[in-house]
Amino acid sequence: MDLATIIGLVLAFGSLYAMITLEGSHLSAILIPAPMILVFGATLAVGLAGGTLKDFILSIKALPRAFKGKTPDPRETIASVVLLAEKARSEGLLALEKDAGEAENPFLRTALQNIADGTDGEELRVLLEDEIATKTATDKVPVKFFNALGGYAPTIGIIGTVVSLTHVLENLDTPSTLGPMIATAFVATLWGLLSANFLWLPISTRLKRLADLEADELVLLMEGVLALQAGSQPRLLGERLRAMVPAHALADTKEPKEPKAPKQPKASKEAA
Repeated sequence: MDLATIIGLVLAFGSLYAMITLEGSHLSAILIPAPMILVFGATLAVGLAGGTLKDFILSIKALPRAFKGKTPDPRETIASVVLLAEKARSEGLLALEKDAGEAENPFLRTALQNIADGTDGEELRVLLEDEIATKTATDKVPVKFFNALGGYAPTIGIIGTVVSLTHVLENLDTPSTLGPMIATAFVATLWGLLSANFLWLPISTRLKRLADLEADELVLLMEGVLALQAGSQPRLLGERLRAMVPAHALADTKEPKEPKAPKQPKASKEAA
C-alpha cells in the first residue's frame, strides 16, 4: 500500500487547519451544513448526470483504490518472468500449464495457459494487447469522472454563494447581521474550491497514475511471456525487461519479494 495520497491529503487539510487556527478563527466557521450539502451533493449529482449510471457505480467502487491501491513492483514482475523462462527452458512450454493454474494475476494466467496450449505468438500478442486496451479503457472511466467533479465543484460553490447573497440582500434592513451572513455566503465558494483541489482532482490524478503503472506492468508481462514463448535466454530476457523500466522504479529502497520457485520432484528414497 502506497501512503502518498493519505499523507498528501492529511498535510493539505492540516495546512488549512493551521491557517484557520493562526488567524484566530475555528473550524465551525467553515463547517456549515447547508453549503457543504449543496457543494458535495450537487457535484456528485451533476457528475452522475454527465455520464451513465454504470460509469457512476464503477467510479464509486474505484474510490477506495485511490487510497489503498497497490503500486506494482516491476522488479517482482521481471523476477517472476525470468523464473518462468528458466522453467520453460529446462522443462518445456507445456510445463507452464501448472503455473497458469496457480497464477494469481488473471492476465498472466491467460498468457501462460495459451502458451501451454500452443497458441501462435502473433495471435497471443493480439489477444493480450486487446486485454490491455480493454483494461485501460475501463480504468479511464473513474479518472474522467473525478476529474469532471473537480471542474464542477468550484462553479457549484459559486452558485451557493450567489444564492446566499440573495438572502443577504433580503435582510439589508438589519445591518448588524450582514457581516456574518456575507461570511457564511462565501463558505460555499470555499468548499467548492476546497473539494475540487483537495479531493476530486488529487483522486483523479492518483487513479490515473495507478492505471498507468498497471498498464506498464501488463506490457512488461506481455513482452516477457512472448519472449519466453519464443525461447529467449532467461538472463537476456531479464536484461531486456529491465531496459523497459525507468531507472527510479528499479532503484526502490524496498527489497522485492522473492518469486515462488517451481516445486522440485521429491528425491527417491533408494540411493546407491
